[in-house]
Amino acid sequence: MSTYWSPTGGLPPQTQLLTDRAMFREAYAVIPRGTNSDIVTSLLPFWTGTRLWVLARPLTGFAETFSQYMVEVAPGGGSEHPEFAPEAEGVVFLTAGLLHITLDGSEHKLEPGGYAYIPPGTDWTVRNEGGENAHFHWIRKSYERVEGLDVPEAFVTNERDVEAGSMPDTDGRWRTTRFVDPADLRHDMHVNIVTFEPGTVIPFAETHVMEHGLYVLEGKAVYRLNEDWVEVQEGDFLWLRAFCPQACYAGGPGRFRYLLYKDVNRHMKLSGRIG
Repeated sequence: MSTYWSPTGGLPPQTQLLTDRAMFREAYAVIPRGTNSDIVTSLLPFWTGTRLWVLARPLTGFAETFSQYMVEVAPGGGSEHPEFAPEAEGVVFLTAGLLHITLDGSEHKLEPGGYAYIPPGTDWTVRNEGGENAHFHWIRKSYERVEGLDVPEAFVTNERDVEAGSMPDTDGRWRTTRFVDPADLRHDMHVNIVTFEPGTVIPFAETHVMEHGLYVLEGKAVYRLNEDWVEVQEGDFLWLRAFCPQACYAGGPGRFRYLLYKDVNRHMKLSGRIG
């Protein structure tokens, strides 16, 4: 049975010390769950009964490809016009409650673990018709079109219906749930779930061009970010620019799981002129 951390808002008591794990560095940022209080929520045009926490946005000189929101929708809330950027694609991943979503007239009911891919230009709506708050992650990216490749179609699934693949030589202790076929070059972003059993490690410092948004769904671990070891737990968000060295050790006692964004499958943008 999977569990997913969702924010509750509120404010810390006046007796709490200011010491926290929040940090912003040249190559990464850590946004602990305790910083997601009521005073940092935002509202959006054309949404009712909804507030959100902005975890990431394109930032020049840092991570530039995506935005990521944690969204809370009260019963009866939602939007008939949720997206107004014509080139924006998106992924919705539900962590709590129930959510009804329509994609080009097709209706779907999302339960926790529900995943929806929304191509650019899709006519979609979202509504919480349940009796409790719905919480979901909304990851947005400007789709990079390629002549000769079609735009991917919309789809809806649930984590429980997708078989996780074992990473090589890990005996299934390090698994990745891939919602999109990595060989499908129509997609220019992947949003996966990574699972580590207690004691599992990333045994080298990954250093690569992909930017990451990493939201901890469950458990705790020690993460290596650039030159630092950082303790993280469910509800924390890690924001990594390209080439930030990264690794982790999942010490337990339970498994460690996170929702992971990365940009893929496109040429690097070039600047300047030749000649």
